[in-house]
Amino acid sequence: MIVSGKELSARLKAEMAEQVTTFPMKYGRVPHLVVILVGDDPASVSYVTGKAKASQVVGIKNTTIRKPDTISEEELLSLIRHLNDDDTVDGILVQLPLPKHISEPKVIESISKDKDVDGFHPLNVAALWQKQPCILPCTPKGIIKMLKTAGVQIAGKRAVVIGRSNIVGLPVAKLLLDENATVTIAHSRTKDLGDLTRQAEILVVAIGRPRFVTEDMVSEGTAVIDVGVNRDPETGKLCGDVDFAAIEPKASVITPVPGGVGPMTICCLMENTIECFLKRQESSH
Repeated sequence: MIVSGKELSARLKAEMAEQVTTFPMKYGRVPHLVVILVGDDPASVSYVTGKAKASQVVGIKNTTIRKPDTISEEELLSLIRHLNDDDTVDGILVQLPLPKHISEPKVIESISKDKDVDGFHPLNVAALWQKQPCILPCTPKGIIKMLKTAGVQIAGKRAVVIGRSNIVGLPVAKLLLDENATVTIAHSRTKDLGDLTRQAEILVVAIGRPRFVTEDMVSEGTAVIDVGVNRDPETGKLCGDVDFAAIEPKASVITPVPGGVGPMTICCLMENTIECFLKRQESSH
């Protein structure tokens, strides 16, 4: 079963759009997401455009602020502080990666944790691990939704996550733990990785290595979530971290690249923006 993130996100965005139509009457406005794009990296420009289109579909206000890659760190931090203080802004997102002269951790930490729609702020990350209310990071949140929609029973399953980033690997492992799976976190250089992945009933791969996971590394009936977005070195086309053509006949569930996890990440960003908006409305009344 191929789980299309495009189809699922389209359905969820339609539900959100219906919800948002009630907001002007209830609250006097719609949620407002501000996206800051530094430089003109083609992938970043594409992601930001996708976020603007999704905002339009859902009916929330989207402002994209473009800055040259020569912007100083202090100027960027000053802009974020201004947006933190702006009561008409509900969500702030700085598109990564940033130029080398700007500290990404410093930028992430400067965003108000209550407007941190990416869920990257240290206080949101800490709250996730402590099972406290927080903004969930978009990609891990989307992965759990995809598994549940595909009818995958997570509780009691053996899950293997290849990748240890704070953006995908670690938080998705935590969310799988919270769903009562038994989780092993590995990386691309884990010894005897194939022995580990063959035991997995749920396999999440997020390392950015084209077709790294081969057919012999996956057992029959495994649910495979491919987070990687790479350029195929042979064809130049987009491909994932798993060899889709070889593994798809064996997998019970598999996500394609493109069109799998990516659309769900943007969908969950819309959901997080709405959640931040509603929390701010509740706290102001």
